[in-house]
Amino acid sequence: MEKFDVIIIGSGLGGLECGFILAKAGMKVCVLEQATQPGGCLQTFQRGNTLFDTGFHYVGGLDEGQSLHRYFHYFGLLDLPWSRLDETGFDEVVIGEQSWLLANGYERFTDTLAQAFPHQHQNLKNYTAFLKKVSEHLSGVYYPQNKKDIYSSSLFTQSAYAYLHATIDDPLLRKVLSGTSLKMELNAGKLPLYVFAQINGSFIESAWRLKGGGGQIAEKLSRQIQAMGGEIRTCSKVTRMIEQNSRLAIVEVNHEELLTAQWIISDAHPSYTLSLIDETKLLRRIYRRRISSLPNTFGLFTANIRLKPGSLPYLNRNVFIHDDNTDLWQPHTNNPSTSVLVSYYVPEANDPYASAIDLLSPMHWSEVEPWKDKSPGNRGEDYEVMKAARANECIDVVSGYIPEFKDGIAKVYTSTPLTYHTYTNTVEGSAYGIQKDYTNPLYTILTPRTPIPNLLLTGQSLNLHGILGVSVTSFYTCAEILGAETVMEELRT
Repeated sequence: MEKFDVIIIGSGLGGLECGFILAKAGMKVCVLEQATQPGGCLQTFQRGNTLFDTGFHYVGGLDEGQSLHRYFHYFGLLDLPWSRLDETGFDEVVIGEQSWLLANGYERFTDTLAQAFPHQHQNLKNYTAFLKKVSEHLSGVYYPQNKKDIYSSSLFTQSAYAYLHATIDDPLLRKVLSGTSLKMELNAGKLPLYVFAQINGSFIESAWRLKGGGGQIAEKLSRQIQAMGGEIRTCSKVTRMIEQNSRLAIVEVNHEELLTAQWIISDAHPSYTLSLIDETKLLRRIYRRRISSLPNTFGLFTANIRLKPGSLPYLNRNVFIHDDNTDLWQPHTNNPSTSVLVSYYVPEANDPYASAIDLLSPMHWSEVEPWKDKSPGNRGEDYEVMKAARANECIDVVSGYIPEFKDGIAKVYTSTPLTYHTYTNTVEGSAYGIQKDYTNPLYTILTPRTPIPNLLLTGQSLNLHGILGVSVTSFYTCAEILGAETVMEELRT
C-alpha cells in the first residue's frame, strides 16, 4: 500500500494550492482528481477550435500591494498572460434602459458614479473607504490566533443588505452597487457583510482576465507540485475513506487501489466528503446531519458561445444586464429573463473582434433536479429543450443591449448546475458553495478542522468563495498541519 504524508481529494484551486504549500514544505503529497485533467472549475474545454472556461472568468486585486497579489506571487502565478480590464469601466451595470460604468481604483470608482449620483458623493466615499479597509486587511498577512476571531468577527455577523441601506440612501444607486451580483449570491436575509465587502473591494482595486483560460492556473500549480516531488493523479476517483486506529488511515481509489496517508485534505464539498466515510464513532450523526442540512447557494446556467469571425468587437469589460424590476437581493426571483452576465474571452494576437463569449445567469437546483439520476447524454430530449430555451432567453436579453450579437452567433454550448454536480461533485451544482448566514456564522462558516483528527477541509464552502477567498482558506487549512507561524512566514517571503 503506497504511503503519503498528505492525500488531497480534488484538484480544484483549493486542493492544488494546499498541495503546493505542503509540497514546498517538503511533504510527500498526492492530489487525486476524478476527471481527466486537474483544475475542477478552473478547467478549460475545447469545442471545435474554440477554448472555453468551465467556471473561471476574471479576478481582482492583482497589482502589487493589492489583496490577491501576495497570494499569486507566492504560488508563482503572476507570470501568466493576465490581461487588465478597462480601468475606466471594468464592469458595466445595465438596468432597464440605463447603464453605469464601474471604474478601478477607489477614488475613480467613487468619482465616476458620483457623476450620475452627485447627491451621493459623500456616501460613495464612505462606502469605498470601508471596502478599502477590508481589502487592506486581506492584502496583509493574518492568521487568527483564536479560531473564533475570524468566524465570529463583527463583519461576519453583520448584514450586507443592512449595511448597504444604511450607507447609501438612493435606491437606484444601491441597485447599481448590487448590479455585479453574479460574483456572489445576494441574499437580503443571510449574506454577511464581510463576503460582500471582500469580493467587491478586490475587483475595485483592479480587474483581470486570463488570456488562454483559467486552466493555465491549474496547469502551472500542477507542474510546480510535481517539480517539488508531489503527485497529481487524474482519473482517480476517491470512492471511500477507511478508518483504522481512530483515524482515517486508508483512501480507496476507483473501488480498488488503496493508499494511506498521515493527513487527508478534501477540496470537495463538505457534504460529499462525509458521504465517502462509513459510519464511525469518529463522526457523530449529528455532525453529518448538520453539514448535509446546510443550504447551498444557487448554481449557474452558462451559454458558451462561439462567434463568427469579425462579427462582434471585443469589449474589455464585463456587462451585467438586469431587468428594471429585478430584485437582486432576492435570489429566488433571479432567472435568465431578468439577469445575465456577458463575459468576453481575450482575443488572440490583439484581434479587435471577439471569438467567444459566455452568458451566465442564476439557475436553481430545483430546475434540473428531475434529471439528477440520469447520466450525461441520457437525460432526454426534454432536458435539451429546456437548455435551448434558457439559452435563447439569455441571447434575447443580450441582443436587446448589443443588437449585432445574435447575428454573430456561430454555435451555442450549454451547461447547468447539473453539469457541475456531475463533473465536480459539487452538491446541487452550487456556484459559491455553502450559503453563509450572518445570523449564524459559527454554524455556516466552517473551519478546516473536522471531528476526525486527520481529516481537513478546504475550498469555497468554508470561509470565502472566489479565487481570493479560496487562496486565503488554503493557508488556513495548511496551518493546521504546518502551524500558523510557518505558513504565514512563507507568505511573507
